[in-house]
Amino acid sequence: MLYSCMNNTKWNKIRLAMLSMTSPPLWKTTSLNGYESIVDGEWFYHFSKDGYSDIKYLDVLTNSVEQHVEVGIILRAIHLPGIETSFGYRILGYADSADYVGYL
Repeated sequence: MLYSCMNNTKWNKIRLAMLSMTSPPLWKTTSLNGYESIVDGEWFYHFSKDGYSDIKYLDVLTNSVEQHVEVGIILRAIHLPGIETSFGYRILGYADSADYVGYL
């Protein structure tokens, strides 16, 4: 059984924080039905246009060590459920009730 780890306020905090960066990272989402969005870099409209209710997870794709560090600082300040990955960060929108969920 899946449960929600996020709310609209947290998703909007991510969106606004990424918009404030000089060089925002790329992103893609995976929906509850398994659909993966295309990689996108537009945080203002594209990220929020369909709402957040079906985002299983968000992959924030960093492209340099400097960007990775900056994004990590931002995401940790928001205190989000997720993990650091080899490609950036994965923020969990939903998790299985049997899984441990760590926070950045």
